[in-house]
Amino acid sequence: MKKSFLMSLVVVAFSLTTACAQKQSNDAQVQNEQQEKTKVYFVEDITPESLIKVYEALGRSATGKVAVKISTGEQGGNNYLKPELIGDFVKKVNGILVECNTAYGGSRQETDKHRQTIANHGFDKISKVDIMDENGEVSIPVPSGSHLLKKDIVGKNLLNYDFMVVLSHFKGHAMGGFGGALKNLSIGCASTNGKAYIHTGGKDEQLNSESWSKHLAGTDEFKDAMAEAAGAVVKHFGDKILYINVINNLSVDCDCDSHPAEPKMKNVGIVASLDPVALDQACVDMVFNSNDPGNRDLVERIVSRHGTRILYWAQKINVGSRDYELEHVK
Repeated sequence: MKKSFLMSLVVVAFSLTTACAQKQSNDAQVQNEQQEKTKVYFVEDITPESLIKVYEALGRSATGKVAVKISTGEQGGNNYLKPELIGDFVKKVNGILVECNTAYGGSRQETDKHRQTIANHGFDKISKVDIMDENGEVSIPVPSGSHLLKKDIVGKNLLNYDFMVVLSHFKGHAMGGFGGALKNLSIGCASTNGKAYIHTGGKDEQLNSESWSKHLAGTDEFKDAMAEAAGAVVKHFGDKILYINVINNLSVDCDCDSHPAEPKMKNVGIVASLDPVALDQACVDMVFNSNDPGNRDLVERIVSRHGTRILYWAQKINVGSRDYELEHVK
C-alpha cells in the first residue's frame, strides 16, 4: 500500500514537472515569436513630410557618410520615385544618392548615358549622384547558407559609405514578380558584372554575350541569387542601414523598363523598417489583401513569377524575418 502510494506521488510529481517544462517551453516559444516580430511603420499619405515621418519612427538615425540607394529609372519610364518627393528627405539625412550601371543596354549601362538620364530625371538637382561602379567593382561576402553565389559583386564606391538608406519604389518586375528593398539591395547595388552574376544564378562573373541567351537563371534560382546578394549588403552595413518603400505607381513592370505598363492599382502609402524582408513582405501583403480590383494584374505578376520565393530564401539565410507587426504612423 505504502509502495503504491509512493509510486503515485512520483507519477504526479513527474507529470507536474513535465507540464511545467512544457508550459515554460510554450511560453518561451511565444516570447521568441513576439521578439521576432519586426515593426513595419506605415503612413498612407505619400508626401515629402510623410517620408520623413516614417524615417523618424524607426528610431535609427542615418549618421556619417550616408548613401541613399535609389533607382534613377530608365529613360522613357515615368514611375520612378520623383526628386520632388524624396528631395527633402535626402537633405535631412545629409545623403548622397547612389546607383550602379545596368547590364542590359538602354540608357543607363554606360556611365555617360546614365548621367544624362539622371539629369533628365532631375536627380542631380537635389543631390550629388554617385554611380558606384563608375570606377570599378569589389566583392563582398554573401551570407552563410547561400547556395548559388560565392560572393556579391558591387560597385566599388559602396565601401566609401558609413550608412545606407535603401529607398525603394515598390512595384512589379518582369522576372522577379516584384521589386522592393531586396531587389534594390541586390540588383541595385551590383555592378554591371554583378548584375550578370545574379541574373545567371552565379554562373557568369562577367557580362558577356551568353549571359542572357544561355545562362539566365531559372525562376526560383534568380530569386535565391537576389536574396543572397541582398544579404551581402545587409551584412556589410550591419546596424548602419534602414529601409523605406514607397508603394505607388504600381505597374506590373519595373522602373528598369523604358515602356512600363500603366499602373492599374491605386497608390497605397509609405512603409519603413529595419528589416528588408519584413518590409517587402508587408508590401506584398498589402497588394494581395487590397480591395482595389486594380490589384489583379500585379497579384498575377507576383504569383506567376514565384515572386515570394525571394522572401522565403532571404529568411532562410537569416537576412530578415517575414514575421512583422504593422504600426500606423500619425
